[in-house]
Amino acid sequence: MYRPKDTQERILHRLKIAKGHLQKVISMVESGQYCIDVIHQSQAVQRALQEVDSLVLENHLKTCVVDHIKKGEVDKTVKEIMEVVKKVK
Repeated sequence: MYRPKDTQERILHRLKIAKGHLQKVISMVESGQYCIDVIHQSQAVQRALQEVDSLVLENHLKTCVVDHIKKGEVDKTVKEIMEVVKKVK
């Protein structure tokens, strides 16, 4: 099984998976596939993108947020993260 080594590689891998699922959804709609099957495939795209978001956020927290807090930019950093969290809901 393919196991990406670094964060960027993992993110790109998940994006390519999402792209493949999305291409499948497009193909299914074009060929008139059963609606429920299209929805299942669409949900796979959404799950793959959620995983991308999680990986990007985890990386951001481990790198950028740590750097900003060390620079004393706590309020700005917390506000930025809270804006992202609010959009997810």
